[in-house]
Amino acid sequence: MPPLIDAVNVSKRFAGRLGREGTLALAGLSLTIDVDAPRVIAVVGESGSGKTTLARLLLGLTDPSGGEVRYCGTDLRRLGGAERLQFRRDVQAVFQDPYGVYNPFYRVDHVLRTPIRRFRLARTKAAGRDLVDGALHAVGLRPEEILGRFPHQLSGGQRQRVMVARALLLRPKLIVADEPVSMVDASLRATILSYLRRLADEHGISVLYITHDLATAYQVSDAIVVLYRAHVVEAGSVEPIVTAPQHPYTRLLISSIPRAEVTRDWLTTDDTNPRVSNAAGVTGCCFADRCPEVEAACLASLPEFRHTEARRAVACVQHRRHAVLPEGALDKVLL
Repeated sequence: MPPLIDAVNVSKRFAGRLGREGTLALAGLSLTIDVDAPRVIAVVGESGSGKTTLARLLLGLTDPSGGEVRYCGTDLRRLGGAERLQFRRDVQAVFQDPYGVYNPFYRVDHVLRTPIRRFRLARTKAAGRDLVDGALHAVGLRPEEILGRFPHQLSGGQRQRVMVARALLLRPKLIVADEPVSMVDASLRATILSYLRRLADEHGISVLYITHDLATAYQVSDAIVVLYRAHVVEAGSVEPIVTAPQHPYTRLLISSIPRAEVTRDWLTTDDTNPRVSNAAGVTGCCFADRCPEVEAACLASLPEFRHTEARRAVACVQHRRHAVLPEGALDKVLL
């Protein structure tokens, strides 16, 4: 049986304007999500690294420039009407802005009852109300406090949890959560993240968690994919990557996490290592112009993805002694 989602060497390049060179948003990336092994995979990186582009490709909201994204073995671009409807039910999204996804002229009930009607989830209105009530309770909300109100009458955390409840209504197999807590108060982030974790543990739903925050990725995910300038630089099990990162960029992300110390040493670290400029990043490592450990080999060619441990792979010349990971084998280090 083919996997639910299979991204095969997928890439995206946006065309330039007025004769300018196009922008590479995502280099060739392969990723498989199987319903038999529900898990939370975090995709982390700074702004512009390609995280949201990957999410949009997997959701079918944009077409890849190269490679394919397959749903149950069929390219998303070739899905028929019935198949596409089933895809929309199996793969749901929770977006970053918990207000922008709502129509301010409709009550909150609208976003919950529309999928019930569209996908014919209930035969009667009473059954539909029971489904809505159950989904809201599942994310810690009381229906009597939520239903009948307009989006602006809810807090950001309530609005985001309503969107998680909406996704739960359809009993999807995958939820793509793109920065779901970046616009929510810090006091509510842990609550929403705990519900995302429970989707995999209690409901058997896989979650692709897109974030720039490595701390929350460590909190909820089973595996991590680190992106930088459209390229995967490190991937594998969450524990070794966060506790002992092997790629210089991942170490930079870890060091940028603020610590509760009076000295605030993350702001006072002196970096005297010279840089070798490679801003274009055409032939060499995409991180060469920022890497404190850059060497001549970094500029010669794009580093190969190497299998450094059982559940770890790194794209860095410092690990050249390890075997090259076969093309399309990224899933082997994410299991």
